[in-house]
Amino acid sequence: MNGLLFKKVDYSVGGLLENIDSGEIGLPDIQRPFVWDTTRVRDLFDSMYRGYPIGTLLFWENGSPGEHRTIGTGTKRRVPRLLVVDGQQRLTALYAVMKGVRIVDKNFDHKRLRIAFNPLEEKFEVTNTSIERDPTWIADISILWQEGFRLYDFIFNFMKRLEERRGLNEEERQRIPQAIQKLVNLVNYPMTALEISASATEEQVSEIFVRINSRGRTLNQADFILTLMSVFWDEGRKELEEFCRQTKYPPTDNRPSPYNPYFNPQPDQLLRVDVVLAFRRARLEYVYSILRGKDLQTGEFSPERRDEQFDRLEKAQKEVLNLQNWHDFLKVIKRAGYIHHSLITSEMALVYTYSLWLIGKQDFGLDQHTLRDLMARWFFMSSLTSRYSSSAETRMEQDLTLIRGCSSSEEFVRTLEQEISAVLTNDYWNVTLPNELATASARNPGQYAFFAALCLLDAPVLYS
Repeated sequence: MNGLLFKKVDYSVGGLLENIDSGEIGLPDIQRPFVWDTTRVRDLFDSMYRGYPIGTLLFWENGSPGEHRTIGTGTKRRVPRLLVVDGQQRLTALYAVMKGVRIVDKNFDHKRLRIAFNPLEEKFEVTNTSIERDPTWIADISILWQEGFRLYDFIFNFMKRLEERRGLNEEERQRIPQAIQKLVNLVNYPMTALEISASATEEQVSEIFVRINSRGRTLNQADFILTLMSVFWDEGRKELEEFCRQTKYPPTDNRPSPYNPYFNPQPDQLLRVDVVLAFRRARLEYVYSILRGKDLQTGEFSPERRDEQFDRLEKAQKEVLNLQNWHDFLKVIKRAGYIHHSLITSEMALVYTYSLWLIGKQDFGLDQHTLRDLMARWFFMSSLTSRYSSSAETRMEQDLTLIRGCSSSEEFVRTLEQEISAVLTNDYWNVTLPNELATASARNPGQYAFFAALCLLDAPVLYS
């Protein structure tokens, strides 16, 4: 059938794991946060053992396979031919258990996925202390697929330990080897993948994902760019994720840290700051094509063009993740009166205010005092008016257009001041804001802006 954007390919689990090891399939680093609960990993292996289907994988052919990754690494590494669009959690679970490697959970803690198996009952469980002491269980099935594993020696020793605890009848002597052999053979479990053509656009891939994904989850442009970073600049993605993790926890060694009480960003949020600073663009769909090295006129991919764009992104990210820049910017939020994250109603306002703050510092060399006061007023205005709450990318593109013609620091300051004045008019204070405050809303931006103003004025609390 002509016009198909995909082809169906059959794999075995073992074949998939080999392709991940060789770099044929670009599974994001095993250190990427793994969001599945361990019981879902248990159920995954139980379904495979019972011969149930576990879903179709969705891959996307890379536009420039066969190259070697050079950006941000000291050694060359093969660029994957296939990128994982759907199935990352399943593949990570299979890889982590069968290879016996550690994962990082959603709390950024390193841990092993330890799944136990009872050959007599043919039952899977998450390993616990009781199971580890019970000879009827294989406490960690990862051992069954390790290099040098000898199946018959393992079965003999398992049955010997079990007989020391309790007797085995003839039926049990037959069932145990059969069950263990069946478990080992999961490496041959068949899986199906749909491989989307490299000619498909990210919009088409996203639409395919949405239509076949029964959970209703959608892909966004940040997902695509972060996946691209995993392939061509994985260190950069790791830096983003580690920085975001450190914002949540106070340092234990008194070393400088991004930890703060105002903003605990997600990697895709700081990615937006990267993109604004590197390319002066807010629409991620344009940036994705640029980072792939795609010529927007011819549609062709160029490794040289791609490397140039990633170099720009890398330089921008150094500024975004610079701890001095980060903490200087956080003083802007405090200067606006927002002294705690509970007062902040729009994280996108934080993201794009940080972007403009960096532009003011890097491009126009504004002194800290002037820049802090200017961006504090900008953040207050943005939060109060919900400037970035809907169509955030479109609004930020408009803001970038405002400053695109600025050639001096004075012009930059004047442009933003004029925009603040144009938004916070007398009509806004006298008509619009009172009407907004009259609406019943659990998190009314006007109400929290009022609280921020009280904090800024150091107003006494009630009954103080």
